[in-house]
Amino acid sequence: MSATDAQRERARRLHEALACCEVCPRQCRVNRLEGETGFCGIGAEALVSSAGPHFGEEDVLVGLGGSGTIFLAGCNLGCLFCQNYEISHGREGRQAAPAGIARTMLRLERMGCVNINFVTPTHVAPQLMQAILLAREAGLAVPIVYNCGGYEKLETLQALEGLIQIYMPDAKYADGEAARELSDAPDYPEVNRAALREMHRQVGDLAIESGIATRGLLVRHLVLPNGMAGSKAVLDFLAREISPRTYVNVMAQYRPCYRAGECPKIARPPTRQEFLEAYDHAARLGLRLAR
Repeated sequence: MSATDAQRERARRLHEALACCEVCPRQCRVNRLEGETGFCGIGAEALVSSAGPHFGEEDVLVGLGGSGTIFLAGCNLGCLFCQNYEISHGREGRQAAPAGIARTMLRLERMGCVNINFVTPTHVAPQLMQAILLAREAGLAVPIVYNCGGYEKLETLQALEGLIQIYMPDAKYADGEAARELSDAPDYPEVNRAALREMHRQVGDLAIESGIATRGLLVRHLVLPNGMAGSKAVLDFLAREISPRTYVNVMAQYRPCYRAGECPKIARPPTRQEFLEAYDHAARLGLRLAR
């Protein structure tokens, strides 16, 4: 999968746009190329927190060699309940130029990883686009997974077309007030829906060969207590407006982390009944349920 001239040009333009950053829906318009930082707290270079084979992802992403996971510091969401807050909000990591990230990608492939899995990539999409092009030119053959919070700008996703084989976004909320209160993103529902449509347009339903995902959309939805995620409405949207064959992971593992205790509505895990209501609803809709 060699890079095309059009992809190289899109990468160049997206990187230049960091001078007045509008990479994500925050549109902070700071000059990240000169070290200024906006909401995400990251300047010109990505911060890599860790990289290695990961066996805790969905079965279709793991295989025998694991998912080649690269955790990126910073985030364009302000989730009160973030489970990776040391990385996302504390920005623990080391600076890594695109060439260094590309070398890490190639190393993970040599270790037997079945994909390269960028965790929280949204705010550093320009840097990662450059890294992907370098890695492909050096022979990288495994799929790229874009493992994101789902708060994405359409123009950035369009620039990534052809470079991402598997989109794995969250679909966090159906309600803007909940998104404002919990993630400081009142426009999350409409932004997320538009992003999901674009991702599906690019890669389609998840394709699986010999038990391993090769291309397509895999959506994660975390069930929150007290109906704060609006789970049924999120799942209805996926089935009716994305695809009835959407591959979705309805997740039960919410635990109060970071600053969740500040909000009584999310200060406890969901009950088994709350989770089953969402899971069973997804099953009734005919969505493909991940394990």
